[in-house]
Amino acid sequence: MKYRRFEDLPVWQSAAELAEKAYRFTQGRRLSPSLRGQLERAALSVSNNIAEGFERGTTQDLLTFLYIARGSAGEARSILCVLERLAAREGKEKRDSPMPGSRSGVSNLKSLAESISRQLRKWGESLQDSPIKGQRYLTEAVREAGQRRKEQEEFVAQLDRIVKEGERQRKASAPTGDSSAGSTPE
Repeated sequence: MKYRRFEDLPVWQSAAELAEKAYRFTQGRRLSPSLRGQLERAALSVSNNIAEGFERGTTQDLLTFLYIARGSAGEARSILCVLERLAAREGKEKRDSPMPGSRSGVSNLKSLAESISRQLRKWGESLQDSPIKGQRYLTEAVREAGQRRKEQEEFVAQLDRIVKEGERQRKASAPTGDSSAGSTPE
């Protein structure tokens, strides 16, 4: 499937969901402003980098920004791991943790960030060896050369089919027995 807008990309939609859920998660919780801000920025950075790479117009730029987005997903996951550890420690020390009910929220956010990271890795791997340099490089001359190459490949494939059909017909019309075996010399 060909995507024309980053908003249509399933991985961007997941990343936007991560940012939205991270913002909702941080609201109403007693987190230090720096920790809250870092989590929100990291989560938002995932979708923003996917969008920026997609809009750049070259495969290399897209790859670069996909890996930056993947790094941001890892950063968000790391912050969530620290929050889990803090919640566990504070839950042991105090009966009422500053983040009540946060374990499932943290776990869900971590799973989403991990899923996004896997999607980005697979997409990046598929682009690594791509011969397509990107939309920015698709000039009229490149398009015409691509069309000529496609026509040549179709012509060669048609010739192969004709040759194979000719060989098949020749084999079908060839005599099956040795005609000289039944004759006697005079």
